[in-house]
Amino acid sequence: MSLDVSRDQFVLIRIDGMHCHRCEQAIKKSLSRFPGVHEVEVDFNSRQASVLFDGGQVNIQELMQGVEEAGYHATGFTRGLANSGVGGGAGDDAALHQ
Repeated sequence: MSLDVSRDQFVLIRIDGMHCHRCEQAIKKSLSRFPGVHEVEVDFNSRQASVLFDGGQVNIQELMQGVEEAGYHATGFTRGLANSGVGGGAGDDAALHQ
C-alpha cells in the first residue's frame, strides 16, 4: 500500500529549551503522535525539528503546539514542499504569534 504524498509538506521548527539529547526524544515522540506526520527528526545542536507531514491532516500550528505540549518553546518555522526542499512556500521564516 503506497501513501499519497501529493500534499506532503516539510517544516523546520526552531525550538528553545532543549538541554540534552533526551529532549530530542521527547519532542520527536510528541510530534510523531499527530495523524499525517510521516517523519520527524530533532537535532539538539541546531535546536530544530524537521517534520515531513500531510498538510491535509495536520497543520504547522498544531505541530508547533505539539512542541509546546512536550515542554519546549517553538519560536518559529521555515516551510516548504516536500518535493522541492525547504523554502518553497509563503510564510517562510515566520514566527509564532500569540
